Amino acid sequence: MVARHTARDLRSENRFEVLHALFELGPSTRQELARHTGLSQATVATLVTEFLSGGVLHIAAVERNTGGRPQERLTIAPDRGRIVGVDVAETYVDAVVHDLALGVLGHAEVALDEEENDPAYVVDGIVRAIDGAVGADATERARVIGVGVSMPGHVHPDAGVSVFAPNWDWHDVRIEELLEDLAIPVYVDNPLKAVILSEMWFGVGNAVDSMAVVNLGTGVGAGIALDGSLIRGITNNAGEWGHTLLELDGRACRCGRRGCVEAYVGAPGLRTTLAEIDPGHPLLRQQRQRDFVERVAQGLAAGDPALSVLVLRTARYLAAGLGDLVNLLDVPHITLTGWASEALADRLVPAVRDELPHHVLPGSLAGLVVEPSRVPGNAVALGMAAFTLQQFLTRLGLASPARTRPRPDPEPAGFSRRAGTVPSPGPDAA
Repeated sequence: MVARHTARDLRSENRFEVLHALFELGPSTRQELARHTGLSQATVATLVTEFLSGGVLHIAAVERNTGGRPQERLTIAPDRGRIVGVDVAETYVDAVVHDLALGVLGHAEVALDEEENDPAYVVDGIVRAIDGAVGADATERARVIGVGVSMPGHVHPDAGVSVFAPNWDWHDVRIEELLEDLAIPVYVDNPLKAVILSEMWFGVGNAVDSMAVVNLGTGVGAGIALDGSLIRGITNNAGEWGHTLLELDGRACRCGRRGCVEAYVGAPGLRTTLAEIDPGHPLLRQQRQRDFVERVAQGLAAGDPALSVLVLRTARYLAAGLGDLVNLLDVPHITLTGWASEALADRLVPAVRDELPHHVLPGSLAGLVVEPSRVPGNAVALGMAAFTLQQFLTRLGLASPARTRPRPDPEPAGFSRRAGTVPSPGPDAA
């Protein structure tokens, strides 16, 4: 049974339409917001009044047109508070301070020992990264209205609990409680949800409403949006595409299964593949994952033949996994993000595009776009800041759901699908 929309639901969605329009347009009049969102001018006027009363918007300028009433140009009030978005991975904590308009003000990163899995150790790294980022911005702690913390693995946001983090062997770790000493509201979520929200708000969500954002790092996964709505699943576990099957009885995966996509395209999987190609390759002596992937990128630029084979074989694995994702969801756009993707994108993405026609059904292949993310900075931290902004609006009674508005024109000015389009299948395509 499909849930019915209530008037309250629609009002909350309308608030998001206005807020999202301001992120897209910048300073805007009520009339421009009404045209952009398709909402009535009366509705926009009411919602703008609510935002102004909550200090979320302010009047940037008053324009006096000849023969007409003065028009107020509205913008998000950046100084209403500070928000910290935190990206916690197995090898680092990256904390970014944002203003209310989600502009970046300060940043700090703390390295984590990937062999250390004690919650107290990870929490200490989170706190040190937050302190460093807030100090870099010279922000008083009292001005921080919320902290959004992304944790790898299965996360229950409502309870602030890391349900299962396989690389650390965590089970039901109450992260939000462990961060109570911050004395700041904390929102905990999963990086896959953060990256898809970033893409919806600040990336290709301005052009398409259905997409997958594939995050490549120690682990891999996919954030998913369909028809403008972020997909969470019943337990917030949707998107664990990295733990779908690539090879029956294949490589051992840290989740306990064998043959998962992650075991082939995650950073440890790249090391295993290189060991199969050249067991004596000197890069195998690099112990830290990020150092290993960075050296792979440098070796590719230098023409190392074993590393060229590595990237081509990894592209085949990745394309096979993405083919299943596209065949299942029929999404028109795939964005690659994450530190491993960023390091290897120049060689990996073209090779994946070449391979995809052998794995995607023709009906879904036509017009399929695969490209690196255009979201600036750390997409996970930005997405967590956006989630935290939503929580702040909820506390003000101005809740906004995580979605993006359908658009009739999938190719706005300045956006071209051609550069990332996958070629049409030949006669031998699967």
